[in-house]
Amino acid sequence: MDYFQYKDDTLFAENVALTEIAKQFGTPCYVYSKAAIVNSWRTFDESFGSHPHKICYAVKANSNLAILNILAKLGSGFDIVSQGELERVLIAGGDPQKIVFSGVGKSETEINRALEANIFCFDIESLDELDRLQTLAKNKNCIAQIALRINPNIDAKTHPYIATGLEENKFGIDINDALPLCKHIKNLSHVKLIGLACHIGSQLTDLEPFIEAIDSLLKLVDRLAEDDMTLKYINFGGGLGVRYQNETPPAIHEYIYALVNKIQKYKLEVVIEPGRAIVASAGILLTKVEYLKHNKNKNFAIVDAGMNDLLRPALYNAWQHIVPVNQNKHADNKLYDIVGPVCESGDFLGKDRQLNLTSGDLIAVLTSGAYGFTMSSNYNSRPRAVELLVDGDKIHVIRQRETIQDLFAKEHIPT
Repeated sequence: MDYFQYKDDTLFAENVALTEIAKQFGTPCYVYSKAAIVNSWRTFDESFGSHPHKICYAVKANSNLAILNILAKLGSGFDIVSQGELERVLIAGGDPQKIVFSGVGKSETEINRALEANIFCFDIESLDELDRLQTLAKNKNCIAQIALRINPNIDAKTHPYIATGLEENKFGIDINDALPLCKHIKNLSHVKLIGLACHIGSQLTDLEPFIEAIDSLLKLVDRLAEDDMTLKYINFGGGLGVRYQNETPPAIHEYIYALVNKIQKYKLEVVIEPGRAIVASAGILLTKVEYLKHNKNKNFAIVDAGMNDLLRPALYNAWQHIVPVNQNKHADNKLYDIVGPVCESGDFLGKDRQLNLTSGDLIAVLTSGAYGFTMSSNYNSRPRAVELLVDGDKIHVIRQRETIQDLFAKEHIPT
């Protein structure tokens, strides 16, 4: 089901016209569909059938408290990579016993706070981190449950910035070093190995790299069993892609079937960490055309959203559909670069788009629910956008638009 669709040539979010949203709240703004988020999460959950599992939403994709609360009420777990994300999950009502703490650079402060919160598991990414966790858990007289995050040296066939499973990447423990490290863990007093983890990258559109990674982990599971090291769960990470342009990622149920089919003979709970696949298609960035500019070689539509609002196109050269809020099917289109007001030539939301535009028109950048607002900034001293959640015909402000005063509220001029 498409939660953003045209009705009488006007684009709606569920039952609310985006023209009405712009009139009430201004632009730029992020608009999310609650129904889309709920439906995506439930599809993941139901696809597992009776197989034991945890769906730990990757908070980095979109960390708004209202969205985390929706997922917590559904029974979701959470994949976090910082103390800030931990606190967000707890405030939003998340269950600490469904929290997995990932990331290569956990500080002492972050580890101590996670131990106090009694989270489910730490994903360990280096020997140094393991030793630090052992020391801190011993100081608190508690046992920290851990999984080793394995780097299987598998090409995820995605953008190099979001590939995480190759030897050249900073993530995980070399699979060849895993067995001796597991044996070392058996001698540690305050950490307990309960699982293996693997995450090879984001925006994957092919099942083959997933299957290859699973096979690598299961070989290690078998080898550990030979040494009487029994695990409780296996974490296959996230990374399932979505359709931005012409990608054809597997459907959620196809992806889960492939995982369960591989793991069904093992008595292991499956943990997955989807982020983008839950929220990307549930959000759009709504922006207004400020000016049209034409020169000999290019037509520019200068809009009020910039790279500080949506970084993906500038950072990854990412492609996202850009559509008019009000359709004019009979007008002639021109080829436009959709650019923002930020003082950078890299400030664009899309290039070479066929659109019919006039100044003041509203346009929507689709599939912006993941890695949109969470990667936004105040570059060029621009206040960040308002975030809105649509639930049927209701609109909820889930993050107020920043003001100019917010930009320097924490700054001080020495006297």
